Amino acid sequence: MSDIDVLAKMRSRFYDRLSECIEQKSSNHLYISDGKYKELIKEVREAKAEEKKKTIHYRRLKRFDIMTVDNQDKLIVPIATEGASVLYYVPYEELFDVINETHISVGHGGRNRILAEAGRKYKNVSSEAVLIYLRLCEACEKKQKSAKRLVKPIFHSEMNSRAQVDLINMQSNPDKFIFVYQDHLTKFVILRALRTKTAEEVAYNLLDIFTTFGAPCILHSDNGREFCNKVIQNMCEMWGEMKIVHGKPRHSQSQGSVERANQDIENMLATWMETNKTSKWSEGLKFVQAMKNRAYHDGIKSSPYEIMFGVPMRMGLATSVLPRDAVKTMNSEEDLETVLSNITISGNENELNDQEKDSDDDAQDNDMEDSVTSNDVQDSNDKVPQLPGTSESNQDRINKVRKIREAAREGLEIQAKKMKKISNEKFPDAQVGQNVRIKVPDVDRAKIDPKSIIAVIIKKEDELYQLGTKLGIINSLYSRNQFTVCSEIFISLEDVKPEEISLRSVVSKQSLVGGQGFKKCTCLKKCITKKCICRGNNMKCNSKCHGSDPCTNK
Repeated sequence: MSDIDVLAKMRSRFYDRLSECIEQKSSNHLYISDGKYKELIKEVREAKAEEKKKTIHYRRLKRFDIMTVDNQDKLIVPIATEGASVLYYVPYEELFDVINETHISVGHGGRNRILAEAGRKYKNVSSEAVLIYLRLCEACEKKQKSAKRLVKPIFHSEMNSRAQVDLINMQSNPDKFIFVYQDHLTKFVILRALRTKTAEEVAYNLLDIFTTFGAPCILHSDNGREFCNKVIQNMCEMWGEMKIVHGKPRHSQSQGSVERANQDIENMLATWMETNKTSKWSEGLKFVQAMKNRAYHDGIKSSPYEIMFGVPMRMGLATSVLPRDAVKTMNSEEDLETVLSNITISGNENELNDQEKDSDDDAQDNDMEDSVTSNDVQDSNDKVPQLPGTSESNQDRINKVRKIREAAREGLEIQAKKMKKISNEKFPDAQVGQNVRIKVPDVDRAKIDPKSIIAVIIKKEDELYQLGTKLGIINSLYSRNQFTVCSEIFISLEDVKPEEISLRSVVSKQSLVGGQGFKKCTCLKKCITKKCICRGNNMKCNSKCHGSDPCTNK
């Protein structure tokens, strides 16, 4: 099945699920069909032209306005103040495309990231529609992980108070490692592709970051050799205020924040490779860095980029006030000037006095409106939206950044309290035909392969389940706590081939890089010969190899 067919099937199922939800509601003011969209534009124009306005006219003008872009009318939220963002209403038929594009732009992010990104430009993208979409995304279903033990959170109130750094082992590919540097407060990450994990290469990348952003007071690293030799320590001596704090040996949870970022980066990189049909992960690293820093972070209640610099990350015209269809047709500055010159927002003259009319009727509109009073909608002939500028003074920007970072610190404290309340989930019985997600052991997959595979339950015997995939029946039985039931159907019983196959073989055949990228050795003689698994595969030993025994292959 081609990508176009998969997307078309996903679109069809999305609207089927969403229609079922809408039918269960007594009223619907959130989703606007194409016909209703055109009808509302007509009603808004009539309300503006009406001299003796009725309640319905005030209600329409309170919720809607019209912006004409390149001779096309767009329904928007009334602009109450100069410089306010333009928010478009999305027609029901375009809702899937908007959510799909937003989902991909934030690296297959979850509900909060999609809502935060879409909310910058669109008014009526609901969490209900986003959740329906996410349940249908097979790539997102594969990257889900099992719950882990919680760790004690670390708090800092200033940017560059503490930074965390780590390497992601990618030795099954030409560039061997991903260098990950994260500021603890802002969650801003910097990624680099490394060919070795020698002290010289690691120190060079750290020094490049420190001379750009300044050195942190505390640099938290793991106990790997890459951060403990003389070159790194000499570099730290050059920066007297910096101190290295070592984590517990081979205990990634002591570096919880950066380790969670590592998982997110691996997931984003895997979905980027799958989307772009390439195995060259280093080419996507910069895109992943941008997506990671642009995406909404639930702990700091904003994006890392905005906490770091005080403004949202701009993606050219894609994040401007212009609608999607207008941006797609632009190729030159002349095209941009033409569209900008054709933007008009019709005004509301001598309308909407201070009295609130028919409050009972207004109550049903709360699904789609902000707290906009009638005198908030004023003459907007001169409120043509502008492209992002630099109207703020330096002191205003500094105060804004401080306020944002203080809110980020408070958000991290709230998140820590929530983490302490999390309890173990219960596992109800699964039924034959249900799709499940099986966690793949690290030794059976490459670092950038999905963390899970999708299977279907074939039969159940004595509390054990036999599972099948499109490549065959898995040759081992699973207990209920070894898989998670999916909410949607990605594989039917008819799709399962009759021959038996191992889990490692399934992962290897589905992998874009050959699978089984993780290896470790248990050598006792310094890994000198090619009897060492790592050396025999032209790989460096890692922190999981041979305990604390000496090694010459690092």
